[in-house]
Amino acid sequence: MAEPIIYFTELLSLPVYDLKGRRLGRVKDAALVPLIDPARVDRFLVGAGVTWLSVRYDQVSRISLDGIHLNDEKLFPYHSDEYMLRIGRDLLDQQIIDVDGRKVVRVNDVTLEIQNRDGSDFIKVIEVDVGIRSIFRRLLQGVLPPRFIRRLQRPIAPNSIRWDFCDIIEPDPQRRLRLNISHDRLEAMHPADLADIVEELGSAEREAIFESIDTEAAADALSEIDDPRMQARILESLEPEVAADIVEEMSPDEAADALSELADSASQEILEEMESEPGSEVRELLEFEEDTAGGMMNTEYVALPEDATVAAALEFLRGQEEVLESLNVLFLVDPDGLLKASVPLARIFLASGETTLSSLAPEKLRKAHVDEDQDRLTELFDKYNLITLPIVDSEGKLAGVVTADDIISVLRQK
Repeated sequence: MAEPIIYFTELLSLPVYDLKGRRLGRVKDAALVPLIDPARVDRFLVGAGVTWLSVRYDQVSRISLDGIHLNDEKLFPYHSDEYMLRIGRDLLDQQIIDVDGRKVVRVNDVTLEIQNRDGSDFIKVIEVDVGIRSIFRRLLQGVLPPRFIRRLQRPIAPNSIRWDFCDIIEPDPQRRLRLNISHDRLEAMHPADLADIVEELGSAEREAIFESIDTEAAADALSEIDDPRMQARILESLEPEVAADIVEEMSPDEAADALSELADSASQEILEEMESEPGSEVRELLEFEEDTAGGMMNTEYVALPEDATVAAALEFLRGQEEVLESLNVLFLVDPDGLLKASVPLARIFLASGETTLSSLAPEKLRKAHVDEDQDRLTELFDKYNLITLPIVDSEGKLAGVVTADDIISVLRQK
């Protein structure tokens, strides 16, 4: 075959000929039906006067840069089909996710491969083109002959993404956008990388991602988005029960920060869908002013009785795998919940099992009140090189913790 590769910009405006070699019109678009075949072009939409004709792939005999020749002339007017993914309308100039590049890119052109079966040509999508070469080709299309454009583009390095590696954004009947393929590759990305991608997308695409990936991956990505207002817009776009499932997977302080940006009615609706324990924790945090220790603190910490031993602490920690990754200090409280001491986690690994935790605690206990402002907290972390600071209520009971990560987030926002 002379031309095994054809670009979509070359396919556009190709003449279409009937069995007698008479021109019926020119190609205006091409469409896939992903439910039938995710890569094969199923229809060619041919402009013939005021009416577009629909040409099925099996009505085509031969395809080249000179035109498309048919083997069947029983053509019908084109009618929009909700299952079609039209390349020109729905894919060209749209954003897709380059999972390997961890970014959002714009589709400038599409590389198609002409294949032959039983003597008839058909086309399959093999790549989407996102680089300078495709922009160059597109700008010159219609100005110069396609074969001449191909010679001119040779020095420019191609930049494309294999079609089967793309997370396609496809229109549904309501013209909203949804992701169309498995999202294992998205869910496997680092949450910070996924958050970067989400921040580049439009609201409909963001909604599509958060509706499609599992709740834990969605919560991790949402937590990595720096702008609480964007977090709120994402939650607002989701059904309350879906938003509630995601918020439940977030740390209480991050969940409270996101919900605080919502209208009271929307926030309340999500809270009502949450399970009682995480919901009540978030409600408590929402009562504090955002720029206070209470508004910044996290309620995920480990508190043990003040007379606990190292052996008891280690036994307790074996059942707390979820918090171990970020845990660096244990807190000791009396029977009334009053904060008595904090013990660096590293110290317990150097002590015998019968050693009491209180004997490992530093003499000076540094803590802050729930009403302490952000600036004062920042000073404390800077002055004493703190990693974690316990926060107490008006009675001296442990209410939560503020970590260095929380302080860094405050400083970044400033």
